[in-house]
Amino acid sequence: MVFEFLIKGIVIGFSIAAPVGPIGILTIQRSITHGTWAGLATGMGAATADALYGCVAGFGLTLISSWLLEIKTPVLLGGGLFLCHLGLSTLKQPASQGQGGNNPIFKGYLNAYLSAFVLTLTNPMTIMAFVAIFAGLGLSGMTKGYAGAFSLVTGVFLGSCLWWGILTWGVGQLKQKLDKKFQAIINQGAGMVLLGFGFWALIRLIP
Repeated sequence: MVFEFLIKGIVIGFSIAAPVGPIGILTIQRSITHGTWAGLATGMGAATADALYGCVAGFGLTLISSWLLEIKTPVLLGGGLFLCHLGLSTLKQPASQGQGGNNPIFKGYLNAYLSAFVLTLTNPMTIMAFVAIFAGLGLSGMTKGYAGAFSLVTGVFLGSCLWWGILTWGVGQLKQKLDKKFQAIINQGAGMVLLGFGFWALIRLIP
C-alpha cells in the first residue's frame, strides 16, 4: 500500500510540474544561459515547494491550506512583482559565454534554487491544484495513516524532480546546437514571457 502511494505521488508530482509556466520558462532560460546545473537547481527549488504543498494536501492540514487561500491577494502581489523582477533581470542577461554556459552575471546555484522555491510558493494556484487532485483521488487527510501520507509526499517530490531532470537534460542537448545569437533571442523571449506572467498575476488583483 505504501508503494502504491509512492507511485501515485510520483505521477501527481510529474503532472503538476510538467505544464509550461513561469518556472518552466525560467528553468529553460537558465539551462541555456548558465548551464544544465543552474536549470536543475531551479527545478529543485520548485520541487521542494511542491513537496511542501503536497504535505499540506496529503496530511490534511486544512487550517494551513485555508490560511494560504485567505492571503492569496498579498501572495499574488508578491509573486507578480517577483516575476516582473525576474523578467527584467532576464531581459538584461547576455547569452552564455563559451560551451560551458557560464556567465559572469550568474548569482549561483543557491540563488537559482531559492528564487524558484519562493516563486512556486507564491503561486496560490499550486496549493489549489494539490488540494483538488488529492481530494479527487481520495488521498486527502489522515485516514491513510502517516506512512501513506509520507510516501505520497515523497512521491510528489520525486515526480517533480523527474520532470525537471528530463527538461534540463533535453535543453542541455539542444543548447549544443544553438549559437550565441539565438541564445540571446531566447533570453529576450523568456524575459518577455516572465514579465507577461507577472503582469497577469498583478492584473488579477484588480476587482
